[in-house]
Amino acid sequence: MVMEDRDEEEEHLNLSLAIVTDPNGENRYFEGKIFKLLQVREEMLKLDHKRSKGLAENGKGLHLIHSLLIIATSVDKNNMNSALENLIQLYPTVSLMGDSVQRVVAHFADGLFARILTPKSPFYDMVMKEPTTEQQFLAFTSLYRVSPYYQFAHFTANQAIIEAFEKDQETNNNRALHVIDFNVSYGFQWPSLIQSLSQSGKRVSLRLTGYGRSLEELQETEARLVSFAKGFCNLVFEFQGLLRSSSKLIINQREKKNETVAVNLVFHLSNFMEMSQTLKSVHSLKPSIVILVEQEGNPRVRNFLSRFMESLHYFAAMFDSLDDCLPQESTERLSIERNHLGKEIKAMINSENLDEEKKGTWKNMMERHGFGGMKLSSKCLIQAKLLLKVRTHNYCPLPCEGENTNGGFRVFQRDEGKALALGWQDRCLLTASAWQC
Repeated sequence: MVMEDRDEEEEHLNLSLAIVTDPNGENRYFEGKIFKLLQVREEMLKLDHKRSKGLAENGKGLHLIHSLLIIATSVDKNNMNSALENLIQLYPTVSLMGDSVQRVVAHFADGLFARILTPKSPFYDMVMKEPTTEQQFLAFTSLYRVSPYYQFAHFTANQAIIEAFEKDQETNNNRALHVIDFNVSYGFQWPSLIQSLSQSGKRVSLRLTGYGRSLEELQETEARLVSFAKGFCNLVFEFQGLLRSSSKLIINQREKKNETVAVNLVFHLSNFMEMSQTLKSVHSLKPSIVILVEQEGNPRVRNFLSRFMESLHYFAAMFDSLDDCLPQESTERLSIERNHLGKEIKAMINSENLDEEKKGTWKNMMERHGFGGMKLSSKCLIQAKLLLKVRTHNYCPLPCEGENTNGGFRVFQRDEGKALALGWQDRCLLTASAWQC
């Protein structure tokens, strides 16, 4: 781990020294600031616990947030010199091993730095460096294991799917369930569903159509789920993996008339144009249930500052919640923040579609495409509360306020019981809802 970080620092320094100044005075002045910024960033990237504990008073939370917003405003106004000057002052006050505010501000600072550089810069890829597939997978699995974040989404969705399946048995679905998952993501969601379906003791057929980012991901997902399903003799399991680029083929996915069709839109929500086409195809299938899980932090107006502020509030809560799950000096926490959450932060800040206008909410979009909200059962709520109770964390204990809390996490109903939300303290992180045609 230490050797890897040292190699990264040497790579950064070599790239920094490769800056070539231009005879033009203005360019030379700008590049001088870039050089200085690369230097202070290198110091920030060093995983020095003593440094993170000994940061100056200007490393306090409110001051850091204020400084970050000044930089974001300068970037929005295209005042890059001011943004660079303030970033030079900000980097020495943050740390990847500091408190949750210092850590989240460090990642947002990197995102703003990359936006200033633009993809044309030779240093853009250095700041936006993508973690390897293995690093991303390990970070995802760590977050899945230590935090209720993903488990809340998956368990809530699965409970709603099971209830729709059981209801359809009254009208003869031949005990056949077809789940169409638009973000199969290594299939972490489905072992619990497989296990639940098999507990009835009766023969069940489960067909899973999963859309993934790569053939490798889909092959790993199939191997893992098929192997798991073999342990249940009363379950017939079939997996079909498709690349996301082929999602238009969904209209041909309903092959059997007497089966329950469930559509899983968990963390699939990307942009409205793509989702509009997806929902048209989904509606044509006449599914028994559509599960929607959306990450909070999506304002109606997608201008840069509005999106930036919403995302900052959201990720600040996520980083803060990790202090309740893992100790501050944990390398596992560092992996989650650097290779998963940090990647999302930088992608958000540098998204090409950041300034698009967004027409209403996801709820509005579902209703415009002919879907109506379904009330989630009390079982979904009870299960979510139980999930929080069994996840006891001791690193940052917080006083509980009522039965819905576990440390800083809490579960609450929204939209008159048609949605269930996971929150951290006073901030909503996720909302799960169920829909029908």
